[in-house]
Amino acid sequence: MHVFELLSIIGTVAFAMSGAFVAMEEEYDILGILVLGLVTAFGGGVVRNVLIGVPVTTLWGQGDLILLAIISVFVAFVLPIGWIKHWKRTEAFFDAIGLSAFAVQGGIYASQMNHPLIAVIVAAALTGIGGGVIRDLLAGRKPLVLRDEIYAVWAMAAGAAVGLGISNSTWKLLGLFVIVVVFRMLSVHYKWRLPRRSLGESSTSINVEKNLPL
Repeated sequence: MHVFELLSIIGTVAFAMSGAFVAMEEEYDILGILVLGLVTAFGGGVVRNVLIGVPVTTLWGQGDLILLAIISVFVAFVLPIGWIKHWKRTEAFFDAIGLSAFAVQGGIYASQMNHPLIAVIVAAALTGIGGGVIRDLLAGRKPLVLRDEIYAVWAMAAGAAVGLGISNSTWKLLGLFVIVVVFRMLSVHYKWRLPRRSLGESSTSINVEKNLPL
């Protein structure tokens, strides 16, 4: 099996189940769970294809992956509650697997089309984070990529490694996949953050009382 296909399978299963579990948390019905699972699995790839000039209709040529995603969603739906609660404790790990698999896959896709380095990095980032962003928005949550821990940076780093030819063999690509997962989990564990600046007022607000005429 080609590494591109392997990463597609890993990312599809991880993100489809991730979307399904988020939908169940929000108490969606079975149709909503299926939609959120499919959007999470394929949303990033669709956005990537639009930006790098691949017809969106190529999605329908991925019948096997779509079927795999549907099966993954239904497996998630029938899992015992105890197993799902256990998954929630390792949610970041499964999300890291999907992020890494799709980021490397997206980078490979753009690189094979001979796009410049910046396009490969963008393709990797969008493929890795796009589905999760759409998932969180549909679930009414703040997207994970906008939270404190470093997230999209690892997808961009994967794209840079692919675009620069650092990972140009099957074993190197699989090694890159593992490295991205490890660094994503390290950023969660140690709460690594990108610099940020808040525009919120730190001083105590002054309440102005208006005397209304009787």
